[in-house]
Amino acid sequence: MEYLLVDGYNIINAWQSIFDKSSPLEDNRKALCDLLSDYQGYTDFKIVVIFDAHLVPEGKGSLINHDKIKVIFTKNNQTADNFIERFVVEAHYREKITVVTNDYLEQKTVLQKGALRMTASELQHEIFTKRKNASVNKKETNYIIDTLDNEQKKKLLRIKHDKGFIE
Repeated sequence: MEYLLVDGYNIINAWQSIFDKSSPLEDNRKALCDLLSDYQGYTDFKIVVIFDAHLVPEGKGSLINHDKIKVIFTKNNQTADNFIERFVVEAHYREKITVVTNDYLEQKTVLQKGALRMTASELQHEIFTKRKNASVNKKETNYIIDTLDNEQKKKLLRIKHDKGFIE
């Protein structure tokens, strides 16, 4: 399994063309999760979005399933970076892990600990490329019946009719 760990607030702040800073933070978090959930459908990644909640008094942290992705709010005194680094250390021997952040120091740290890194702009490009390719492929749907000649189609229709499949 391949993990994509996303530093949630880092990406929201980096994608100013997508997220409106005047919008409530909850709306931006949901929009990011919706976008990543859609992207997950085009990839083999298991996506985990991590949001800092380290300043929430008595924060216990939480794990939420959002469609096909996992959303983690860190516990009190734990940053998203702390969570990501610990995850990489514990899992990189078993799993391939890519960390998405624009934080250069965090990129260096996760690379040293065995993960791959991706910037916010690289992820944005990847998401929109996959979306574009998916819509192009959707238009080019091929059906087996389209490969048959007229005689073969007539035979299939006769079989279908004889079996009582025609309404």
